[in-house]
Amino acid sequence: MERTTRACLVALAVASLCCIAPVRSTASDHRYKAGDEVPFFANKVGPFRNPSETYRYFDFPFCSSAPVKEKKEALGEVLNGDRLVSAPYKIDFLIEKDAEIACKKKLSKEEVAKFRTSVSEDYYFQMYFDDLPIWGFFGQVDKDGKEDPSKYEYYLYNHLLFDIFYNKDHVVEIHTRVDHRSVVHLTGDEPVDVDFMYTVKWKETNTPFEKRMGRYSMSSRHLEIQWFSTINSCVIVLLLTAFLATILMRILKNDFMKYTHDEESVDEEEETGWKYIHGDVFRYPMHKSLFAAALGSGTQLFTMAIFFFILAIVGVFYPYNRGVLLTTLVVIYALTSGIAGYTAASFYCQLEGTNWVRNLLLTGSLFCGPLFGTFCFLNTIAIAYKATAALPFGTIVVIFLIWALLSTPLLVLGGIAGKNSKAEFEAPCHTTKCPREIPQLPWYRKTLPQMAMAGFLPFSAIYIELYYVLASVWGHRIYTIYGILFIVFIILLIVTAFITVALTYFQLAAEDHDWWRRSFLCGGSTGVFIYAYCLYYYYSRSDMSGFMQTSFFFGYMACICYGFFLMLGTVGFRASLFFVRHIYHTIKCE
Repeated sequence: MERTTRACLVALAVASLCCIAPVRSTASDHRYKAGDEVPFFANKVGPFRNPSETYRYFDFPFCSSAPVKEKKEALGEVLNGDRLVSAPYKIDFLIEKDAEIACKKKLSKEEVAKFRTSVSEDYYFQMYFDDLPIWGFFGQVDKDGKEDPSKYEYYLYNHLLFDIFYNKDHVVEIHTRVDHRSVVHLTGDEPVDVDFMYTVKWKETNTPFEKRMGRYSMSSRHLEIQWFSTINSCVIVLLLTAFLATILMRILKNDFMKYTHDEESVDEEEETGWKYIHGDVFRYPMHKSLFAAALGSGTQLFTMAIFFFILAIVGVFYPYNRGVLLTTLVVIYALTSGIAGYTAASFYCQLEGTNWVRNLLLTGSLFCGPLFGTFCFLNTIAIAYKATAALPFGTIVVIFLIWALLSTPLLVLGGIAGKNSKAEFEAPCHTTKCPREIPQLPWYRKTLPQMAMAGFLPFSAIYIELYYVLASVWGHRIYTIYGILFIVFIILLIVTAFITVALTYFQLAAEDHDWWRRSFLCGGSTGVFIYAYCLYYYYSRSDMSGFMQTSFFFGYMACICYGFFLMLGTVGFRASLFFVRHIYHTIKCE
């Protein structure tokens, strides 16, 4: 029973990898002759339920007959926690081996206890054979017929079986199994002699090299379920949005007819609704520098998302091109800093701001500041745990140089260009010197209830796909269905823009002219809903636990949701600004 359960877990670890596209390799890559050594690297180990809590392979008492060599890694690989070293197993192309001893080691009492603890916590290892991923568990726990945990028996797998499939001179597939007849008993505390062995079998296959990642793909049935669920959710939300849009258009049509019909007979004192506050609706908001900085940061993140989807759709992020995703995100963020500087400084100067240098400093730190603080805290935790998530000093220096030599100069150049753009704020109505008093509003028209209403509908359009994304980022799945993700993203933007415009209209109709700040908050409120869903996902849909994993999950998800808040808040405000300008252009308000 226990062996069957372990086999199911191993199968799940492989089969749960979802929708992997074929590797974009050229025909000349990864070619070998008989007897050539095939690159084999051990990566990291950790508890299966905590994907962020990973350690170096040789932090555990494995052995190697040859000196351990570290593989040079790219920035994204290091950020992802990969620490590749030469594996203890030597495999040559087309050379079979039977119960070959890789190395021998005498485990001390402390090492036996360490292995026993890792086996009890479902520790797994990850390796790469010719860039093909391999997973396996350390061992198994025999619980059959035993209710007392102190009577459980612990076994370490010491014999791995590699079934390797080849097509001509290419490695196409590798299967890893364990020999359940060859295990090491770890229940006691006495030292144990261990022979780490491996068997290699080569088999020919007709599968082409270009499709060697196909076995990791999600089954067509699961893919259809994901497409159907996502499209069904999006259609319902779009229909509801269209229904609300129709109602809003009718109300606006009646307003336009009311305000434009026989204008000579309408006195200013008789004006009501949103036309009545035309002298206050374009009054600049308080905290102009902070508002402009938020718009700059949100515009940068929006641009970054667009570039990400362009690269994803053309196939840059193909599976197991290790680290390319994180490297690309770091570089794109640095390169788009000029957009943040230009947008923030330009808008700040349009609002008649004068201290543009302070505005640039605020723009540069509005998103990076919280992210840097979170990173310092979490990296300290990772160092205390001695986990691979702790960034080496050299990597931190590289990131700092990217920020100091690329991101910051572009931010300053963008800010200078924005300050010198001499663009003027386009307001179809003059602003009065004295602001009108905002009437007393019912509780459901206050900021927090409006934010709740604004965030719910966009979140409803994405929550199904959000599960798959979280299962990929914080699990052992690989997400590459960027087509679905892009469609969901576009729908998210459309619904966010519309619902913010609708709430802005109702706010103005209630003669509340403080719409600048609220339109940004309402647009960004979806980020709050996403973080609330993260709470649900962590405690109800995942098995994650422990202080380190909990800190990493909620810390970095807080930064991601904050980024969504800035980006969607910018979308909501821009849509509302366009709408408000349009309706006041349409009527005579002087």
